[in-house]
Amino acid sequence: MSLEAARARLAADPGSHSARYDLAAALLAAGEPQAGGQMLDEARLIHAIAVMRAVGAEPQRVRDDPDYAVKIAGQLYAQKYVATASVAYGMAIARDHVSQQGLLSFGLSLLHQGRAEEAIRIFAAIAEMYPGAGVAQFQLYPHFMVENGIERHAAAARRWAAMYAGPRGEETLANDPSPDRILRIGYVGPSFGKSQARQFMAPLLDHHDRGRFELFVYPNQDEPAVWAAAVTVRSLKGLNDEQACAVIRADRIDVLIDIWGHTAGNRLTTFARRAAPVQATWLNYQQTTGMTAMDYHLCADSVTSPGMASQFTETVVHVGATSAPFRTDIRSRSPAPMLAAGTCTFGAFINPAKLSDETVAGWSRILNAAPAGRLLLKYGYFEDPVLRAVTAARFAGHGVDAARITFEGHSTGAEYEAAFARVDLALDPSPCPGGTTSVEALSRGVPVLTLRGADYYARVGVQVVEGAGMSDLVAESWDDYVEKAVALAADGAALDALRDRCLTGLDAAPYSDEAGVTRALESVYRDLFARWCARQEKPGAALAG
Repeated sequence: MSLEAARARLAADPGSHSARYDLAAALLAAGEPQAGGQMLDEARLIHAIAVMRAVGAEPQRVRDDPDYAVKIAGQLYAQKYVATASVAYGMAIARDHVSQQGLLSFGLSLLHQGRAEEAIRIFAAIAEMYPGAGVAQFQLYPHFMVENGIERHAAAARRWAAMYAGPRGEETLANDPSPDRILRIGYVGPSFGKSQARQFMAPLLDHHDRGRFELFVYPNQDEPAVWAAAVTVRSLKGLNDEQACAVIRADRIDVLIDIWGHTAGNRLTTFARRAAPVQATWLNYQQTTGMTAMDYHLCADSVTSPGMASQFTETVVHVGATSAPFRTDIRSRSPAPMLAAGTCTFGAFINPAKLSDETVAGWSRILNAAPAGRLLLKYGYFEDPVLRAVTAARFAGHGVDAARITFEGHSTGAEYEAAFARVDLALDPSPCPGGTTSVEALSRGVPVLTLRGADYYARVGVQVVEGAGMSDLVAESWDDYVEKAVALAADGAALDALRDRCLTGLDAAPYSDEAGVTRALESVYRDLFARWCARQEKPGAALAG
């Protein structure tokens, strides 16, 4: 819709949120991002009020009664209506209803819509009002999704560490500095058997060489031992950092691995107390912790990028073609849907937080160059009609008709599996790529197109795609990305052939070699511990990492 037509439509129906979405898209298309953003905010507000009314809330009371507004916002958030919830939270805050939990939920509701810059500002304000390591950490993760995010995250992580995880003085550890003995390896995270970490941790723990390593896991909750071989499980639930550190030291852990980084449920401040001679961060959080007590960051070779080491307080250690094993028992293969439909369906089963402006712009270029193509966006937060409308307007700002985008919410079982059969080509976002979702797509025979971004975090998806032997689906620039997608969108036979390559490539991928990846990590652990042992041989060397 032209700018003139959109303005005329709003003038004719000034109370319409739909007309405002059209005008927002027209302004964005006309190169007026500030005016377009303001109109998008108006549309979101009016639409959210309509949704509140539709679900049985009282909009006037939401405006006037902050306690009621917070209650409604919480209910909406629980139903995954994150955009609508953010409006209710905003009304409560405007009425001076301020609480730590309410503000955190407000910030998260913004982040899950893709409004990362706003979320960062909210989380920074909360950290000022409620000082504490856990609260302050919330402002770190959103940096993954913003411009210059790597540099900004590195600075923010260092500030966090200086305030909450700085040096605690030299700690003397009594570990035997013999590099060839049986080593005790500990893993720390919120959960190992109940979360997404299980798909990575189960193959590792099952394949560790018990003749050379003793294994310990330290979940931050109660959970049973569910591994194929002996693993000592010690819950850190309810323990403060000093107590948790004492538990780990009592087990005489030689190499202690954080698997969670600055995400909810971590125990990073325990690492600040030097619980083991060698401490490293790995797996879930592909960024620096900012801590001087964290000795190493373990990552795949494929994420190497210029200036990478300078962004870490840790020493960066590349562990091979892949950073971790991944286990999926599902292998399915449906025909490329384009063969029957005649048109290509692109898909992304990702958190809307990852729908950066550059991703929306890039995917819009694809849809504009492949005018018969469609896009399927699937995630629980797309249950929210406001988020769907805002997202459609963002694409419309690049000339993409909203009718070409299908939104779906959360599903499980057969319904979830069937969704993959409707996708010809999965699109990886940037600068915050997928991970688990990309492997899941490959295991269902759906090829994944990813971008080798400018920095190490933006290259996380490369190890998944390249590892499956599909380097031809790794783009070197957005121009290359668009060209590859458009070419495939015109060739149903090529898309169908890729589905066979997905399964054979996944089976041969380094991350599917559970024993091989485990041996590689064990070798790294040995080397890192040997470095520590060598330092102990120097006269006057302290027994700290």
